Amino acid sequence: MPRYSTLMRDMRQALRPRSSGSSAELGTPGPPGYSGSMTILQAVILGLFQGVAEFLPVSSSGHLLVLRGLFGLEDVPRLFDVILHAATLLSVLVVFRRRIGGILGALSRWALRRKDVPDADAENLALVPPALAATVVTAAVGLGVEKYFPVESPRTVSVLFLVTAALLLASGRFRGDRGYARIGLGRGALLGLAQGIGVFPGISRSGITISAGLAAGLDRDTAGEFAFLLAIPAVAGALLLELKDLAELGGTVGPGPLAAGFVAAFAAGVAALSSLMPMVRKGRLAWFAAYLIPAGLAGLFLFR
Repeated sequence: MPRYSTLMRDMRQALRPRSSGSSAELGTPGPPGYSGSMTILQAVILGLFQGVAEFLPVSSSGHLLVLRGLFGLEDVPRLFDVILHAATLLSVLVVFRRRIGGILGALSRWALRRKDVPDADAENLALVPPALAATVVTAAVGLGVEKYFPVESPRTVSVLFLVTAALLLASGRFRGDRGYARIGLGRGALLGLAQGIGVFPGISRSGITISAGLAAGLDRDTAGEFAFLLAIPAVAGALLLELKDLAELGGTVGPGPLAAGFVAAFAAGVAALSSLMPMVRKGRLAWFAAYLIPAGLAGLFLFR
């Protein structure tokens, strides 16, 4: 039986682009200085995994790290991952456009009148303070995690897959009844802490944030929707922080693969988000542990 290390080497060699320039073979030659290190096929695969895993509670950043290791794309700047996250951010704006439009409309009417808030606006306005508290805490925790506890090892990601599985299994034990009007700043900060911890590759951002919301007494609809709305400022902030790598990205990922990955991540994100909310309402997040547990165990064996 071949050793796992030999198996992993053979898999990486099979998945890495050929020296002849596979992106050119697909009709997408890169710009001057472009090394052709990522093909359109690889970008589409990464985009699909990002779009699906961003919302399904299985950790998109963890899957991207593992896949980049298999593809031999460890040197691609993190900005590429953030751009894929931006594609899934766009899918959140599309799927939750009514809620987002309602929030913006309520804020504009409140700014003009500041009194006699219509009942229809009360719920949308109620979620703004906890969302701001969550965003501040997420930024502080997320930046701290990335600076002091960076995770680059696929083996560590595999361990964190198992941690996420445990969180999802535990989430089924919680059943709350709080809507937006009863979240408050404290629970908002708690969800921000959870989302900040979700920066660790292998910890699902959506999974840990929804689980924290359920543990804090939120009803399933509110916990699910609020967790996805909180992703908007988090992903937008991460994109701004990583823009410093824009020039470096142009030397390793051509415009064709970049566009293909973005479109794949957006389409997969819309599909995943539309299918996950009904599962959240039915309390079926624990189902994803059936994938994460074998995935985590397999990673512990493969990445040694």
